[in-house]
This record gives sequence, structure tokens and C-alpha cells, in this order.
Amino acid sequence: MAAKLEPYQHDPYLSGGRDCLNFANTIGGRRPDRQREYLNTYNDLLAWSLHAGLLDETQADHLAREAERRPMEAAQVLAEAISLREAIYRIFSANARAEAVPAADLAVLNTALSKALARLQVKSGPDGFSWSWSTPETALDAMLWPVVRSAAELLTSVEREQVRECAGDTCSWLFLDTSRNHTRRWCDMKDCGNRAKARRHYARSRART
Repeated sequence: MAAKLEPYQHDPYLSGGRDCLNFANTIGGRRPDRQREYLNTYNDLLAWSLHAGLLDETQADHLAREAERRPMEAAQVLAEAISLREAIYRIFSANARAEAVPAADLAVLNTALSKALARLQVKSGPDGFSWSWSTPETALDAMLWPVVRSAAELLTSVEREQVRECAGDTCSWLFLDTSRNHTRRWCDMKDCGNRAKARRHYARSRART
């Protein structure tokens, strides 16, 4: 029996606004002295995928059991997921700063995209046709396909101009700024925004004394 998946609790509101940005945010801070890795095991990857709605409970439980049968392959998928995550982060971080996107990172995304698109198909239904994933039950990397598609679609859309990187001193999370004036600065006002507000209040209080 597969180990029970612990709920993913590090980004309860999925602050990024897109699957690819939420995936890039599965690390807490990127300064060497502040990094907190949230995807330490394949089961962590499954837990995040379940939280993000990329897998349902049946799929996640099945893949957890499959990973126990194929631990080396599961470890390889986790390594590929981390590599993909870092490429996605660097691509959209550079884009947010109006800098050139690193060619090596774009190559990582394109390699993953080729693999993902091979699993994409058109499905007919009562309401017409829709995109669907041809997902074998044993595909340990199935949760990465919608992430890759999300990154490619965002990068090739006008919405990429709304991608921001959190202004928090210890944060580096990415998010899609859908605010009315496109002036959002924080990944989450209840988290980084409140900390910045508290620091400003403390600084003003100190200045008065």
C-alpha cells in the first residue's frame, strides 16, 4: 500500500494564477540563505499536483503506488520536474524584468513541450470537442504535461506582459497581475504584503522616536 499523501500546504491560494507559475512557486525563496524546497520527494510532487487540480485523488493514489514499484523512475521524474521548474522560473523572471530569456531554459521547456504534446488529443463529447490528455495510468510524469502546456500558452500570449515577481525581500514567487491598474507587487497581500506593511509601520514608528 502506498504511503498516504500529506496535503500540500505551502501555497493555499495558488497565488501564481496559472499552473506554470504555481509550479515555479514550489520553492520558498531563492536566495541561498532563504531557500526552502517544497518538492523533496515524488510524493511531494503528487501532493502539489493534487492541490493544484492537475490530478484527482484516484490518479494521485495510483501514481503513488506506481512510484513505489518504480522508485528509480520516480526519482528521475522528480529531478526532471525540478529542472523544468527552474527553467520556467528563469524564463518568466527574465520576462518580468524585460530581459532576454535564457536560450538553455527555453530549450528545456521545448523538450518537455514536445513530450507533452505527444499526449494531447481532441475528444468529442455531448457539448462538442475539447482537448484531452491521453494519460496512461503508469505515466509518472503526467502532472508535468499541463504545466508545460500552461507555460507555452502563457509565454506566447499577451498575458506574459502581466507576469510579475513578488517584491518581498525574501520571496521570488511569480504571479499573473490581473489587478485593475496592473500595480500588484506581492504574491499575496496576506503574506508578503502584510510583512512589508509591518516593516514600513515599524520604520515610521522608529523615525518618530
